[in-house]
This record gives sequence, structure tokens and C-alpha cells, in this order.
Amino acid sequence: MKTINVVNGPANAAAIILGCMRMPALDVEAAEKMIHTAVELGVNFFDNATCYSRGVAEERFGEAFDRSGIRREDIIIQTKCGLCFERNEFDWTKENILESTDDSLRRMKTDYLDVLLLHRPDLIFDPEEVAEAFDVLERSGKVRFFGVSNVPAMQMELLKKYVKQPLVFNQLQFSLEQSQLIDQALFLNNKKSDMSLDRDNGTLDYCRLNDITVQAWSPLQSGFFDGCFIDDPDYPELNKALEEIGEKYGVSKSAVAIAWILRHPAKMQAIVGTMNPVHLKEICDAAKFDLTHNEWYHLYLASGKTLP
Repeated sequence: MKTINVVNGPANAAAIILGCMRMPALDVEAAEKMIHTAVELGVNFFDNATCYSRGVAEERFGEAFDRSGIRREDIIIQTKCGLCFERNEFDWTKENILESTDDSLRRMKTDYLDVLLLHRPDLIFDPEEVAEAFDVLERSGKVRFFGVSNVPAMQMELLKKYVKQPLVFNQLQFSLEQSQLIDQALFLNNKKSDMSLDRDNGTLDYCRLNDITVQAWSPLQSGFFDGCFIDDPDYPELNKALEEIGEKYGVSKSAVAIAWILRHPAKMQAIVGTMNPVHLKEICDAAKFDLTHNEWYHLYLASGKTLP
């Protein structure tokens, strides 16, 4: 497995992260098998969130990991807080951050989180409150590293004015089909193309300039949650290109699509949400090869993009 030494963050972090949003669909035994499979493949990084099945995902992970016999120090546990669907609001208040962290620790049966991310912006967040919460969590040893999820550049800059801990991660949607993070630069100042619209506010470049590692979520999805583009008849050219390159390297189309993300020089991580051990093994083949410059562009264009 390819690993990343995250600047100001965890060392030897797997380039592929197992997202646990769908873990509640498994019983404890199957969840334990999934965790073991991940670790055997070199996937030492697990992503969760307080809102995933309203805590059940964290709870299932905690039960399964507790049974696994895997040493706590051998894995990286990350969760996110701030989405409070039961209250129909997003909440980055100090009280909610601290309470959510304690709840996550309890549900996942661990004394500390390796990483805590703020999950999507609270529209009325107070950065001074966030800073106070992070200080408490760091001093208590409950959280080692901090970051954000789906947060634009200037809001990260605002946080950094008050928060003394480095923001080391930002989770952002990125895939061959959802590539807005990189598209706009090609069509700068071109009023005849919607591709010229700035949809990411320079967030990817900001992250690279500030040593913030991007974690790509839904790396095989089309749209927001419209399903997987692999083998989708609506993407014939893309699937043809994925198949051709997959045959060259002896890997699945899913592995090629993940390799496309890992090829980016930003050194992103890819969060995959499969709860199928066989599919996870296929995906992890992405870490065994590097796409050429030409192959990367071939896939980009096959996904429906154009060059000006």
C-alpha cells in the first residue's frame, strides 16, 4: 500500500482510506472481517462521522474493532462532527464539538481519536469557539490531529487565524466524473464555457500551498449520490478507457479510477466506502502502479471533459 507522511499529521498513512458510512449494513462479525481485510491490505486509516446512521456506524466500528485483536496504535481512526440532522442544523459550537467527541470515543471504544474533522461549514460558526474546543481536546489527549471536511479556502484561512493546531486534512468530493477541483483552471476568463465557473474557490491550490492533505470522497461516484460510474451505460467512453488501461496493468476498472486520483501530485488520499472485502482488494490494486501522464489525460478526456 502506498503511504503518505502527512505534514503536521500522522506518519505512514495509507493512500486509501476505508470509509465506514455503510458499516451499519454489516453485522459485527462481518464488520470485523472487513476491518481485518483492510489492515491486511495495508489500509490502516478508517474514516467515520457522528452523523453516519446517527452514530451507529461509529458504534459498529467500535464493536468490531474491539473484537479484532488489532493493536490500537497500528491504525488511524478519524471521525467528523458538526452535522446534526436530528436538530436540522450544522453546529461547530464549542459545546457540540466537545460533546460529539466524547460520544465518538465512547461509541468507538477508544481513548483518543487520531483525527477529528469539522464536517461541512456551520454557517454561523465562531472561530474563537472552535479554537477553544480544539485546545481542550488537544490538552486532554482526546484528539491528536485536526482538520475539516468540505470547507472552502477562505473559511480555512479564518479558522487558522484563531486555531493554533495545524489543519492537516480537508475532505472534498473528487473523482473522474466530479472533477470540479481542477477543471476551472483550463478555462480561465472564457465566458463561452460553463467550465470557466469557479466552483472550488481555489481550495485545492490553497490546500497544497498550506500542506493540507486532500481526502477525496465518493471517488467512484457520479453526481452527489447518483451511483457509481463504473459499468454505468451513461459513461461508455470512460468505461472503455478504464477497461483498456485496466487490462494493461492487470487490474479492475475501479482500481484504475482510484489510481487516477492518486496520480495527482497533490498526494491525495481516496476514501472508499465498499463493505465488500473482494471489492476492497480490487480497489487496493490502485496502489500497485502509477498512471503515465498520457494515461491520466486520456481518462480525464474520456470522462467527458475537453481541452480548450
